[in-house]
Amino acid sequence: MDCDVLTLAGIWNSGPSHWQTHWEKRNPAWKRVAHRDWNNPERHEWVDELDAAIAMSEGPPILVAHSLSCVLVAHWARSESALSISGAFLVAPADAEAASFPSEAVGFAPMQLHKLPFPSIVVASANDPYVSIERARAFAQAWGSRFVEIGDAGHINGDSGYGDWPEGERLLGELCRQVSA
Repeated sequence: MDCDVLTLAGIWNSGPSHWQTHWEKRNPAWKRVAHRDWNNPERHEWVDELDAAIAMSEGPPILVAHSLSCVLVAHWARSESALSISGAFLVAPADAEAASFPSEAVGFAPMQLHKLPFPSIVVASANDPYVSIERARAFAQAWGSRFVEIGDAGHINGDSGYGDWPEGERLLGELCRQVSA
């Protein structure tokens, strides 16, 4: 894939069986955005870390986000950063307003439901414990994102059987071609 990519893991980071980790191994130029405290993320700090990582990119990157980091992308888009990105691939967005939202994450509610100023794809599961399919669809609509439902896929992570996940990589390739055209 010929796009600059920054990967954004969710709360607790993405472990060795996660699709993000697999994709990074195959694409060594891709960089995972570091976070000071994966177990207790604070929105303002994480938005600043993301902005710094975008500033270090050679060009406007595509953000490949999972779970809580999808919410991070929506907050970053509203942060008035002078920087830009090419697009966002948003997988299994967590619902910061749901009862299932991890209490360790601070400052992510309310959900940012403004149109994103870049192309994006939201990929969601019908049985994700951190977001209902209806809410995921509503996020995609509010963000102006293409919406892709992949059926009963849990949280679309390694624990749900999504290690290598070639279908997701194909969708990301479509976004990459779209923003490169």
